[in-house]
Amino acid sequence: MSLVVRGALWIGLFLGVTIAPLVFAVIGAPGPGRGFATEFSAALGFVGLALMGLEFALVARFRAVAAPFGTDALVQFHREMGLVGLVFVLVHVAISAPWDLVVRPFAEDTPARVRWALLSTLALLVLVASSLWRRRLRLSYEAWHALHAVLAVVVIVAALMHALLVDHYLNTAWKRALWILMSAAFVTLLVWVRVGKPLTQLRRPWTVERVTPERGRTTTLTLRADGHPGFRFAPGQYAWFALGRSPFSLTKHPFSLSSSGEAAGTVDVSIKALGDFTATVAGLDVGTRAYLDGPHGVFSPDLYEGPGFCLIAGGVGVTPMVSILRTFADRGDRRPVLAVIANRSWDEVTFREELDRLAARPDVSVVHTLDEPPPGWTGETGHVTADLLRRHLPAGHRRWQYFVCGADPMMDAVQDALVALGAAPARIHTERFNWV
Repeated sequence: MSLVVRGALWIGLFLGVTIAPLVFAVIGAPGPGRGFATEFSAALGFVGLALMGLEFALVARFRAVAAPFGTDALVQFHREMGLVGLVFVLVHVAISAPWDLVVRPFAEDTPARVRWALLSTLALLVLVASSLWRRRLRLSYEAWHALHAVLAVVVIVAALMHALLVDHYLNTAWKRALWILMSAAFVTLLVWVRVGKPLTQLRRPWTVERVTPERGRTTTLTLRADGHPGFRFAPGQYAWFALGRSPFSLTKHPFSLSSSGEAAGTVDVSIKALGDFTATVAGLDVGTRAYLDGPHGVFSPDLYEGPGFCLIAGGVGVTPMVSILRTFADRGDRRPVLAVIANRSWDEVTFREELDRLAARPDVSVVHTLDEPPPGWTGETGHVTADLLRRHLPAGHRRWQYFVCGADPMMDAVQDALVALGAAPARIHTERFNWV
Protein backbone atom coordinates (compact mmCIF):
# COMPACT_ATOMS: atom_id res chain seq x y z
CA MET A 1 0.00 0.00 0.00
CA SER A 2 1.43 3.39 -0.98
CA LEU A 3 2.28 5.98 1.66
CA VAL A 4 -0.32 8.34 0.17
CA VAL A 5 -3.10 5.78 0.59
CA ARG A 6 -1.94 4.89 4.10
CA GLY A 7 -1.81 8.56 5.01
CA ALA A 8 -5.36 9.09 3.72
CA LEU A 9 -6.58 6.13 5.76
CA TRP A 10 -4.96 7.43 8.95
CA ILE A 11 -6.47 10.88 8.38
CA GLY A 12 -9.88 9.31 7.85
CA LEU A 13 -9.51 7.31 11.07
CA PHE A 14 -8.47 10.44 12.97
CA LEU A 15 -11.52 12.36 11.74
CA GLY A 16 -13.77 9.39 12.47
CA VAL A 17 -12.62 9.08 16.08
CA THR A 18 -12.97 12.84 16.53
CA ILE A 19 -16.53 12.97 15.24
CA ALA A 20 -17.73 9.63 16.66
CA PRO A 21 -18.58 11.10 20.10
CA LEU A 22 -21.06 13.50 18.48
CA VAL A 23 -22.76 10.61 16.69
CA PHE A 24 -22.96 8.61 19.91
CA ALA A 25 -24.38 11.61 21.76
CA VAL A 26 -27.23 12.45 19.40
CA ILE A 27 -28.43 8.84 19.05
CA GLY A 28 -31.36 8.57 21.41
CA ALA A 29 -30.70 11.92 23.12
CA PRO A 30 -33.53 12.46 25.65
CA GLY A 31 -36.12 15.23 25.46
CA PRO A 32 -36.23 18.33 23.26
CA GLY A 33 -33.19 20.41 22.38
CA ARG A 34 -31.71 22.60 25.10
CA GLY A 35 -30.93 25.63 22.95
CA PHE A 36 -28.17 26.29 20.43
CA ALA A 37 -25.59 27.58 22.92
CA THR A 38 -25.93 24.57 25.22
CA GLU A 39 -25.89 22.05 22.39
CA PHE A 40 -22.95 23.79 20.73
CA SER A 41 -21.06 23.80 24.02
CA ALA A 42 -21.70 20.08 24.52
CA ALA A 43 -20.46 19.34 21.00
CA LEU A 44 -17.25 21.26 21.63
CA GLY A 45 -16.74 19.38 24.87
CA PHE A 46 -17.12 15.99 23.22
CA VAL A 47 -14.81 16.82 20.31
CA GLY A 48 -12.29 18.48 22.63
CA LEU A 49 -12.12 15.35 24.79
CA ALA A 50 -11.65 13.16 21.71
CA LEU A 51 -8.84 15.41 20.47
CA MET A 52 -7.12 15.26 23.85
CA GLY A 53 -7.25 11.48 23.77
CA LEU A 54 -5.93 11.28 20.23
CA GLU A 55 -2.90 13.26 21.34
CA PHE A 56 -1.61 10.02 22.86
CA ALA A 57 -1.78 8.28 19.49
CA LEU A 58 0.18 11.03 17.72
CA VAL A 59 3.24 10.57 19.94
CA ALA A 60 3.03 6.84 20.71
CA ARG A 61 5.93 6.15 18.26
CA PHE A 62 4.01 3.83 15.97
CA ARG A 63 6.10 3.54 12.81
CA ALA A 64 3.07 2.74 10.67
CA VAL A 65 1.43 6.02 11.73
CA ALA A 66 4.56 8.14 11.25
CA ALA A 67 5.63 6.67 7.91
CA PRO A 68 3.23 8.59 5.61
CA PHE A 69 3.80 11.94 7.32
CA GLY A 70 7.18 12.00 9.05
CA THR A 71 7.87 12.54 12.73
CA ASP A 72 8.23 16.31 12.23
CA ALA A 73 4.72 16.59 10.85
CA LEU A 74 3.19 14.39 13.55
CA VAL A 75 4.81 16.35 16.37
CA GLN A 76 3.73 19.66 14.85
CA PHE A 77 0.21 18.30 14.39
CA HIS A 78 0.29 17.12 18.01
CA ARG A 79 1.07 20.67 19.12
CA GLU A 80 -1.60 22.26 16.96
CA MET A 81 -4.32 19.77 17.90
CA GLY A 82 -3.48 20.29 21.55
CA LEU A 83 -4.15 24.01 21.15
CA VAL A 84 -7.34 23.36 19.16
CA GLY A 85 -8.55 20.96 21.83
CA LEU A 86 -7.77 23.52 24.52
CA VAL A 87 -9.82 26.19 22.72
CA PHE A 88 -12.76 23.79 22.34
CA VAL A 89 -12.65 22.89 26.03
CA LEU A 90 -12.35 26.51 27.18
CA VAL A 91 -15.31 27.60 25.03
CA HIS A 92 -17.29 24.65 26.38
CA VAL A 93 -16.48 25.71 29.94
CA ALA A 94 -17.21 29.40 29.28
CA ILE A 95 -20.69 28.58 27.94
CA SER A 96 -21.73 25.77 30.26
CA ALA A 97 -19.96 26.25 33.57
CA PRO A 98 -22.09 27.28 36.59
CA TRP A 99 -19.66 29.98 37.65
CA ASP A 100 -21.26 30.50 41.05
CA LEU A 101 -20.19 26.91 41.83
CA VAL A 102 -16.86 26.93 39.98
CA VAL A 103 -15.49 29.69 42.22
CA ARG A 104 -16.21 27.56 45.30
CA PRO A 105 -15.40 24.02 44.19
CA PHE A 106 -15.17 22.63 47.72
CA ALA A 107 -18.54 23.89 48.89
CA GLU A 108 -20.96 21.18 50.00
CA ASP A 109 -23.53 22.06 47.31
CA THR A 110 -20.99 21.93 44.43
CA PRO A 111 -21.74 18.81 42.35
CA ALA A 112 -18.96 16.30 41.69
CA ARG A 113 -19.35 16.83 37.93
CA VAL A 114 -18.27 20.46 38.37
CA ARG A 115 -15.23 19.48 40.43
CA TRP A 116 -14.14 16.92 37.83
CA ALA A 117 -14.59 19.46 35.04
CA LEU A 118 -12.55 22.03 36.94
CA LEU A 119 -9.76 19.51 37.62
CA SER A 120 -9.60 18.47 33.95
CA THR A 121 -9.56 22.08 32.72
CA LEU A 122 -6.88 23.22 35.16
CA ALA A 123 -4.71 20.19 34.36
CA LEU A 124 -5.08 20.93 30.63
CA LEU A 125 -4.12 24.58 31.13
CA VAL A 126 -1.01 23.62 33.09
CA LEU A 127 -0.12 20.94 30.52
CA VAL A 128 -0.29 23.36 27.59
CA ALA A 129 1.39 26.24 29.43
CA SER A 130 4.29 24.05 30.61
CA SER A 131 4.81 22.86 27.04
CA LEU A 132 4.66 26.29 25.39
CA TRP A 133 6.86 27.99 27.98
CA ARG A 134 9.04 25.17 29.28
CA ARG A 135 12.26 27.12 28.88
CA ARG A 136 10.84 30.30 30.36
CA LEU A 137 9.64 28.29 33.34
CA ARG A 138 13.13 26.73 33.54
CA LEU A 139 11.73 23.22 33.48
CA SER A 140 14.25 20.58 32.54
CA TYR A 141 13.26 18.24 29.73
CA GLU A 142 13.07 15.39 32.23
CA ALA A 143 10.82 17.30 34.66
CA TRP A 144 8.57 18.49 31.85
CA HIS A 145 8.30 14.97 30.46
CA ALA A 146 7.12 13.58 33.81
CA LEU A 147 4.69 16.44 34.35
CA HIS A 148 3.32 16.11 30.82
CA ALA A 149 2.59 12.38 31.19
CA VAL A 150 0.85 12.74 34.57
CA LEU A 151 -1.24 15.73 33.53
CA ALA A 152 -2.33 14.05 30.29
CA VAL A 153 -3.82 11.13 32.22
CA VAL A 154 -5.51 13.51 34.70
CA VAL A 155 -7.08 15.46 31.85
CA ILE A 156 -8.59 12.36 30.23
CA VAL A 157 -9.77 10.64 33.41
CA ALA A 158 -11.25 13.78 34.97
CA ALA A 159 -13.00 14.76 31.72
CA LEU A 160 -14.48 11.27 31.41
CA MET A 161 -15.80 11.41 34.98
CA HIS A 162 -17.36 14.81 34.23
CA ALA A 163 -19.06 13.50 31.08
CA LEU A 164 -20.41 10.41 32.86
CA LEU A 165 -21.81 12.46 35.74
CA VAL A 166 -23.52 15.00 33.46
CA ASP A 167 -25.52 12.02 32.11
CA HIS A 168 -27.66 13.96 29.62
CA TYR A 169 -26.07 12.50 26.50
CA LEU A 170 -24.51 9.45 28.11
CA ASN A 171 -27.90 8.32 29.33
CA THR A 172 -27.64 4.66 28.38
CA ALA A 173 -25.32 1.88 29.41
CA TRP A 174 -23.97 1.32 25.88
CA LYS A 175 -23.02 4.99 25.50
CA ARG A 176 -21.24 5.03 28.83
CA ALA A 177 -19.48 1.80 27.90
CA LEU A 178 -18.31 3.24 24.58
CA TRP A 179 -16.90 6.33 26.26
CA ILE A 180 -15.16 4.28 28.91
CA LEU A 181 -13.69 2.00 26.24
CA MET A 182 -12.53 4.97 24.14
CA SER A 183 -10.90 6.65 27.12
CA ALA A 184 -9.32 3.36 28.17
CA ALA A 185 -7.91 2.96 24.65
CA PHE A 186 -6.33 6.41 24.88
CA VAL A 187 -4.72 5.65 28.24
CA THR A 188 -3.64 2.21 26.95
CA LEU A 189 -1.55 3.96 24.30
CA LEU A 190 0.33 5.70 27.08
CA VAL A 191 0.70 2.43 29.00
CA TRP A 192 2.11 0.79 25.85
CA VAL A 193 4.76 3.49 25.51
CA ARG A 194 5.63 3.43 29.23
CA VAL A 195 5.35 -0.30 29.95
CA GLY A 196 4.81 -2.40 26.82
CA LYS A 197 7.72 -1.08 24.77
CA PRO A 198 10.16 -1.07 27.70
CA LEU A 199 9.36 -4.73 28.34
CA THR A 200 10.39 -5.61 24.78
CA GLN A 201 13.52 -3.46 25.09
CA LEU A 202 14.49 -5.14 28.36
CA ARG A 203 15.09 -8.33 26.39
CA ARG A 204 17.22 -6.51 23.80
CA PRO A 205 19.91 -4.56 25.70
CA TRP A 206 22.88 -2.75 24.17
CA THR A 207 26.32 -2.03 25.61
CA VAL A 208 28.51 1.01 25.08
CA GLU A 209 31.55 -0.41 23.30
CA ARG A 210 33.46 2.79 22.55
CA VAL A 211 33.31 6.49 23.49
CA THR A 212 34.94 8.73 20.88
CA PRO A 213 35.36 12.49 21.27
CA GLU A 214 34.64 14.48 18.10
CA ARG A 215 35.09 18.09 17.09
CA GLY A 216 32.39 20.57 18.01
CA ARG A 217 31.79 19.34 21.59
CA THR A 218 30.35 16.14 20.18
CA THR A 219 30.81 12.58 21.42
CA THR A 220 30.21 9.43 19.39
CA LEU A 221 28.99 6.37 21.27
CA THR A 222 29.40 3.00 19.59
CA LEU A 223 26.84 0.57 20.98
CA ARG A 224 26.87 -3.18 20.43
CA ALA A 225 23.79 -5.39 20.59
CA ASP A 226 24.03 -7.64 23.64
CA GLY A 227 22.67 -11.14 23.01
CA HIS A 228 20.59 -10.24 19.95
CA PRO A 229 21.32 -9.22 16.34
CA GLY A 230 20.39 -5.55 16.79
CA PHE A 231 18.34 -3.87 14.10
CA ARG A 232 18.75 -2.63 10.56
CA PHE A 233 17.98 0.99 9.83
CA ALA A 234 17.78 3.29 6.86
CA PRO A 235 20.51 5.97 6.77
CA GLY A 236 19.22 9.17 8.35
CA GLN A 237 16.86 7.50 10.82
CA TYR A 238 16.95 8.02 14.59
CA ALA A 239 16.22 6.12 17.81
CA TRP A 240 15.19 6.90 21.38
CA PHE A 241 17.96 6.16 23.88
CA ALA A 242 17.99 5.23 27.55
CA LEU A 243 21.69 5.41 28.40
CA GLY A 244 22.81 4.02 31.74
CA ARG A 245 19.24 3.76 32.97
CA SER A 246 16.28 1.41 32.92
CA PRO A 247 14.11 1.13 29.79
CA PHE A 248 11.21 1.99 32.13
CA SER A 249 12.73 5.37 32.97
CA LEU A 250 10.26 8.13 32.20
CA THR A 251 12.59 10.10 29.97
CA LYS A 252 14.35 8.88 26.84
CA HIS A 253 16.20 11.05 24.36
CA PRO A 254 15.95 10.99 20.55
CA PHE A 255 19.18 11.11 18.54
CA SER A 256 20.03 10.48 14.91
CA LEU A 257 22.09 7.39 14.17
CA SER A 258 25.42 8.38 12.61
CA SER A 259 26.76 4.98 11.54
CA SER A 260 26.30 3.29 8.20
CA GLY A 261 22.97 1.57 7.67
CA GLU A 262 24.96 -1.40 6.37
CA ALA A 263 26.64 -2.04 9.73
CA ALA A 264 25.46 -5.16 11.57
CA GLY A 265 25.25 -5.59 15.33
CA THR A 266 26.47 -2.08 16.21
CA VAL A 267 25.20 1.47 15.88
CA ASP A 268 26.88 4.85 16.34
CA VAL A 269 25.14 7.86 17.83
CA SER A 270 26.88 11.25 17.89
CA ILE A 271 25.66 13.67 20.57
CA LYS A 272 26.61 17.32 21.02
CA ALA A 273 26.84 18.77 24.54
CA LEU A 274 23.94 21.23 24.45
CA GLY A 275 22.13 20.64 27.75
CA ASP A 276 22.13 18.95 31.14
CA PHE A 277 21.85 15.40 29.82
CA THR A 278 23.94 15.72 26.66
CA ALA A 279 26.78 17.26 28.67
CA THR A 280 27.12 13.97 30.58
CA VAL A 281 27.50 11.75 27.51
CA ALA A 282 31.26 12.26 27.20
CA GLY A 283 31.67 10.83 30.71
CA LEU A 284 29.89 7.55 30.05
CA ASP A 285 31.98 4.45 30.69
CA VAL A 286 32.61 1.64 28.27
CA GLY A 287 30.30 -1.18 29.29
CA THR A 288 27.39 1.10 30.18
CA ARG A 289 24.07 -0.61 29.51
CA ALA A 290 21.69 1.09 27.08
CA TYR A 291 18.23 0.47 25.63
CA LEU A 292 17.06 1.64 22.22
CA ASP A 293 13.62 2.24 20.76
CA GLY A 294 14.06 2.39 17.03
CA PRO A 295 14.62 2.88 14.29
CA HIS A 296 12.22 5.74 13.59
CA GLY A 297 11.83 8.46 11.02
CA VAL A 298 11.44 8.98 7.28
CA PHE A 299 14.44 11.27 6.86
CA SER A 300 16.26 8.92 4.52
CA PRO A 301 17.14 8.73 0.81
CA ASP A 302 16.13 5.07 0.95
CA LEU A 303 12.51 6.24 1.01
CA TYR A 304 12.68 8.75 -1.84
CA GLU A 305 13.81 8.07 -5.39
CA GLY A 306 15.96 10.66 -7.10
CA PRO A 307 18.84 10.99 -9.54
CA GLY A 308 20.87 12.83 -6.91
CA PHE A 309 20.79 14.10 -3.34
CA CYS A 310 21.61 17.39 -1.64
CA LEU A 311 22.39 17.18 2.08
CA ILE A 312 22.37 20.48 3.99
CA ALA A 313 23.42 20.47 7.64
CA GLY A 314 24.00 23.02 10.35
CA GLY A 315 26.21 22.10 13.30
CA VAL A 316 25.39 18.72 14.81
CA GLY A 317 22.73 18.33 12.10
CA VAL A 318 25.59 16.70 10.19
CA THR A 319 25.07 13.40 12.06
CA PRO A 320 22.30 11.93 9.85
CA MET A 321 24.16 13.24 6.79
CA VAL A 322 27.28 11.30 7.77
CA SER A 323 25.13 8.21 8.16
CA ILE A 324 23.83 8.73 4.61
CA LEU A 325 27.32 9.30 3.18
CA ARG A 326 28.80 6.30 5.01
CA THR A 327 25.97 4.08 3.81
CA PHE A 328 26.34 5.20 0.20
CA ALA A 329 30.08 4.49 0.39
CA ASP A 330 29.52 1.01 1.85
CA ARG A 331 26.94 0.20 -0.81
CA GLY A 332 28.99 1.61 -3.66
CA ASP A 333 26.04 3.87 -4.53
CA ARG A 334 27.26 6.14 -7.34
CA ARG A 335 24.39 8.61 -7.47
CA PRO A 336 25.75 12.16 -7.04
CA VAL A 337 25.59 13.78 -3.59
CA LEU A 338 26.25 17.41 -2.68
CA ALA A 339 26.74 17.97 1.06
CA VAL A 340 26.64 21.58 2.31
CA ILE A 341 27.88 21.80 5.90
CA ALA A 342 27.46 25.03 7.89
CA ASN A 343 29.34 25.76 11.12
CA ARG A 344 30.48 28.69 13.18
CA SER A 345 34.19 27.95 12.87
CA TRP A 346 36.55 25.48 11.18
CA ASP A 347 37.55 23.84 14.45
CA GLU A 348 33.90 23.07 15.24
CA VAL A 349 33.22 21.04 12.09
CA THR A 350 32.15 17.65 13.46
CA PHE A 351 33.49 14.73 11.37
CA ARG A 352 35.72 17.16 9.45
CA GLU A 353 38.40 14.62 8.58
CA GLU A 354 35.91 11.92 7.63
CA LEU A 355 34.00 14.35 5.44
CA ASP A 356 37.26 15.04 3.63
CA ARG A 357 37.75 11.30 3.05
CA LEU A 358 34.18 10.82 1.85
CA ALA A 359 34.55 13.81 -0.48
CA ALA A 360 37.39 11.99 -2.23
CA ARG A 361 34.78 9.80 -3.92
CA PRO A 362 34.06 11.10 -7.45
CA ASP A 363 30.29 11.18 -6.85
CA VAL A 364 30.46 13.19 -3.59
CA SER A 365 31.03 16.93 -3.19
CA VAL A 366 31.33 18.54 0.26
CA VAL A 367 31.04 22.31 0.65
CA HIS A 368 31.78 23.97 3.99
CA THR A 369 30.51 27.41 4.92
CA LEU A 370 31.73 29.18 8.07
CA ASP A 371 30.46 32.14 10.06
CA GLU A 372 33.96 32.83 11.44
CA PRO A 373 36.46 31.59 8.83
CA PRO A 374 40.16 31.25 9.73
CA PRO A 375 42.79 33.47 8.08
CA GLY A 376 43.35 32.53 4.47
CA TRP A 377 40.00 30.76 4.12
CA THR A 378 38.90 30.65 0.46
CA GLY A 379 35.68 28.68 0.86
CA GLU A 380 32.11 29.79 1.45
CA THR A 381 31.20 32.02 4.38
CA GLY A 382 27.98 32.94 6.14
CA HIS A 383 24.61 31.27 6.06
CA VAL A 384 23.34 28.79 3.49
CA THR A 385 21.56 30.98 0.95
CA ALA A 386 20.01 30.56 -2.46
CA ASP A 387 23.10 32.17 -4.02
CA LEU A 388 25.44 29.75 -2.25
CA LEU A 389 23.38 26.76 -3.35
CA ARG A 390 23.12 28.05 -6.92
CA ARG A 391 26.93 28.12 -7.16
CA HIS A 392 27.22 24.42 -6.32
CA LEU A 393 24.08 22.62 -7.45
CA PRO A 394 24.40 21.03 -10.90
CA ALA A 395 22.05 21.41 -13.82
CA GLY A 396 18.95 19.28 -13.38
CA HIS A 397 19.06 19.57 -9.58
CA ARG A 398 15.30 20.28 -9.45
CA ARG A 399 14.73 16.52 -9.74
CA TRP A 400 17.03 15.81 -6.79
CA GLN A 401 15.93 15.03 -3.25
CA TYR A 402 16.96 17.52 -0.52
CA PHE A 403 17.61 16.70 3.14
CA VAL A 404 18.00 19.54 5.66
CA CYS A 405 18.91 19.22 9.35
CA GLY A 406 19.93 21.92 11.82
CA ALA A 407 18.47 24.68 13.95
CA ASP A 408 14.87 25.61 13.13
CA PRO A 409 15.65 29.12 11.75
CA MET A 410 18.36 27.66 9.51
CA MET A 411 16.05 24.97 8.16
CA ASP A 412 13.25 27.45 7.51
CA ALA A 413 15.62 29.72 5.57
CA VAL A 414 17.07 26.83 3.56
CA GLN A 415 13.62 25.54 2.64
CA ASP A 416 12.70 29.00 1.31
CA ALA A 417 15.97 29.16 -0.63
CA LEU A 418 15.44 25.75 -2.22
CA VAL A 419 11.90 26.62 -3.28
CA ALA A 420 13.23 29.84 -4.80
CA LEU A 421 15.67 27.73 -6.81
CA GLY A 422 12.83 25.63 -8.20
CA ALA A 423 12.90 22.64 -5.87
CA ALA A 424 9.48 21.10 -5.28
CA PRO A 425 8.44 21.27 -1.59
CA ALA A 426 7.65 17.53 -1.72
CA ARG A 427 11.35 16.88 -2.44
CA ILE A 428 12.55 18.86 0.60
CA HIS A 429 12.81 16.78 3.78
CA THR A 430 13.68 18.06 7.25
CA GLU A 431 14.61 16.55 10.59
CA ARG A 432 13.67 18.57 13.67
CA PHE A 433 14.40 17.46 17.22
CA ASN A 434 13.49 20.75 18.91
CA TRP A 435 10.10 19.33 19.86
CA VAL A 436 9.51 21.10 23.18
